[in-house]
Amino acid sequence: MAGDLATLLADLKEEEAIKVTKERLEKGENPMKILEDSRKGMEIVGKRFASGEYFIPDLIYSGEILKQISEIVKPRLSGGLQTKKIGKFLLATVAGDIHDIGKDIVGFMMDISGFEVIDLGIDVPKEKIVEKIKETKPQIVGLSGFLTLAFDSMKETIDAIKAAGLRDKVKIMIGGGQIDEEVRKYTGADAYRPDAVSAVALAKEWMGVK
Repeated sequence: MAGDLATLLADLKEEEAIKVTKERLEKGENPMKILEDSRKGMEIVGKRFASGEYFIPDLIYSGEILKQISEIVKPRLSGGLQTKKIGKFLLATVAGDIHDIGKDIVGFMMDISGFEVIDLGIDVPKEKIVEKIKETKPQIVGLSGFLTLAFDSMKETIDAIKAAGLRDKVKIMIGGGQIDEEVRKYTGADAYRPDAVSAVALAKEWMGVK
């Protein structure tokens, strides 16, 4: 038994997870199945984090393993991700913040869950986010920030979206290390989510997809 990829990822067994990924690809397995198993593994990680079994370093480590798996798998997809998309999800770490692990995990999970992800990267000024909303017309905007200074950046970004007359055209979710319901109210976002699994579930709900 080569080992179950979802379990290996959830247990943070980096070498074994990478080995199994490569072995499955060599056997000609559908890359989407490997990504789906990776998603299941991340769901387990998210639940362990929520229950207090895992902590931030475990979350970061799982994200690094996931990144490696996706880098190995994605070149083999040959259009596997080009199926009909659920919707567009624009994602950015707000101005003044350079944390990207959480953002990258959310982006990856949205991608393999059927969303077209437009990832603007880190330390993104509000003007660029507004410009990209106009250009790409996403249904959902995800703003990420780990530092407390990100709270003001998120509020300013959402205010700028409002000033541009785009607020009623997008749903906005926020997330990051110290985000909670109070921060959501302060920023004017529609929702906050503590992890990628619940973020995907909410995005699907907003798009009317089970």
